[in-house]
Amino acid sequence: MATLIYSAITSLDGCIADEDGNFDWAEPDEQVHRFVNERERSVGTLLLGRRMYEVLVAWETMDLADQPSHIRDFAEIWRGADKIVYSTKLESASSERTRIERTFDAAAISRLKASADRDVSIGGPHLAAEAMKTGLVDETQLFVAPVVVGGGTRCFPYGVHLRLELVEERRFANGMVYLRHRVVG
Repeated sequence: MATLIYSAITSLDGCIADEDGNFDWAEPDEQVHRFVNERERSVGTLLLGRRMYEVLVAWETMDLADQPSHIRDFAEIWRGADKIVYSTKLESASSERTRIERTFDAAAISRLKASADRDVSIGGPHLAAEAMKTGLVDETQLFVAPVVVGGGTRCFPYGVHLRLELVEERRFANGMVYLRHRVVG
């Protein structure tokens, strides 16, 4: 059975973007990016909300000729993963190995977890909240940036209640902290 992982980069005050939708403060440096790459290797399927997909789909066609190895590596990981995008607005996908779903179906995700031979990652706080409310998320992997943005899109929307057990932590030279928690209830 696959593990369903909610992974996000968040500000210290719990936002993935500020009130203007800006998240340039969240860009990982090389050390963090290499660590993210290692975590993402176990993932075979990405579950994404529309906005998260629109941010990440750039990895599909990015010119990698002059990019450092950690950037080329992440692009390869992205391109090799299956992607399910939840959107009522997108007409079609602009990346390979991608399908659009109109509604979140907890039973379908449960079946995916049961049959997958690689982990499943969920990106986007609102989509992840739906999975959390139905008890599907098995762990969280948060990269906490050393910045307070004062408000914006919350990493964990209101209405989500999880009991967590810290299973791994790491501090990076740029001040970012990685926290991996297992959901225990």
